[in-house]
Order: sequence, then structure tokens, then C-alpha cells
Amino acid sequence: MKRIFFAAALLFAASVNAQNLVVPQPSPTQQVKQEFGLSNIELSYSRPSMKGRKVFGDLVPYGKVWRTGANGATTLTFGDEVTIGGTKIPAGKYGLLTIPEANEWTIIITKQTDVTSPAAYKQDQDVVRVKVKPETMPFSIESFTIMFSDVKPSSVNLELLWDNVYVTLPVTTDIDTKINAQIRQIMEGDNKPYFQAAYYYIESGKNLEQAVTWLDKAIAANPDAFWMQYQKARALAKLGKKADALAASNKSVELAKKAKNDDYVALNEKLQKELK
Repeated sequence: MKRIFFAAALLFAASVNAQNLVVPQPSPTQQVKQEFGLSNIELSYSRPSMKGRKVFGDLVPYGKVWRTGANGATTLTFGDEVTIGGTKIPAGKYGLLTIPEANEWTIIITKQTDVTSPAAYKQDQDVVRVKVKPETMPFSIESFTIMFSDVKPSSVNLELLWDNVYVTLPVTTDIDTKINAQIRQIMEGDNKPYFQAAYYYIESGKNLEQAVTWLDKAIAANPDAFWMQYQKARALAKLGKKADALAASNKSVELAKKAKNDDYVALNEKLQKELK
């Protein structure tokens, strides 16, 4: 009887110890937070690996809904309204699904955030479907990868890469309307952000005359600001006013050398070459 009790105790101890064993997940989860527009996009997905297997058309069947990862559902959370495939998508959390084919993929943004198998998918919960052409890469990616690329103020690409297949989904957002509304409101107050507003106009290529006016006011309050003179030179150059642009750039160089800022000296030299 004692022997039976002792053996049972050993088995129990082994069971307890096994529960504490920590090992790497075969398809580790990755969470990505990308600043975009005036907010963020958050991505959560799991990353299966090839491990010598044929991926598309085998491990991931053609013509069937794929959770676009492994383990749990793949999700995207938009901090602000975005546009995908011509459809405006309100801020919120959504599921990312795909239907791979050899020559065409269907990318689905769905209200469902828990789809882990084709049987759980409900097409009536689709927010938007986008058809995209997959590209063949000259090399293979071992672990399934979703990433953000070509990040610009109002556009970004969501990229899917695995094996030698590459798929991209463009995402856009409207920032001009919101920023212009901010500018109008803030300019009515006492602390006017002349430089920041002018810089935005220069970068977006809009209302450059107004940008120069605001830069003049910003420079008047900060006469040693070589970076402001440089942005004024850029704005004037875009307006085709080369002589004025060169004058502003020369002033920026003078101030930058005085401040021992070689970076802005180099930027101005490059701009001046473009103006000649």
C-alpha cells in the first residue's frame, strides 16, 4: 500500500512540474503599433513558419478563408477613420481575413474579430473586400510576416509576406480636413503656431503664399532660427521665386554656421544647387 501511495505521489509531482514548463510557441504572436495620420493602427497576429512545407495551395489551401496567421484571429485596430478599397471604415477593431488564390487574393476586413476557421466566417459581417494580385519574390520568407511600409502622412501599405509570395493592401486616411480645421481654430487664439502650420502647408504643397507669410511672422519672433529660414527658402523655391529662395537659403546658412549646425548647412547647399 505504501509503495502504491509513493508511486502516486511521484506521478502527481511530475504532473505539477510539467505544468510549469515554459517553451517557445511554434507560431509566436506579434503586435505592431504604427503611427498613422493623426492616430495609430494596431495589428495583432501569429506567425507560422514554413518548416520545409509547401505553403500556398497546400498548408494554406486555395479558395478558402484563411485567418491570415495561426492560433487566434488576426485583428486590426484603427484609431481613426481610414479608407480601404474605396470604403470608409470607422475607427475600431476589425478582423483581417484573406482568401488566397494562385493569381488573385481577396482581402477581407470584417466586423468579426474571432474567426479562426472557415466555418466561423460570416460574409454578411464583411466591411470591405479587396481583390489584389500577389507578386512572386525572388527569395523566400520563412516566418509569415505582416508589416507596414511606405508610411506617409495620409497613406500606408499593409504588406503580407510568406514563402515567396508578397501581397499589399493600400490604406489611406483624410488628415487635411482635420488639420485645416485645427489651424483655423488655433489661429484665432493668442499663441499662434505659425511655423508648424507653415511647415504643414509646405509638406502638403498647399497654400504656399500663406506659408511664407506665416514663416515671416515666425522668423520675426525667432530671428536666429536657421531652420525657419530654410523652410522659407523651400516654400519660395516651390513658388518659383528663385532669387528670394536663394536669399532665404543664404541667410539660413549664415545662421546655421553661427550655431555650428552642419546638417542645415548641407541641406541649404543641396537646395541651392537645385535652384541654379
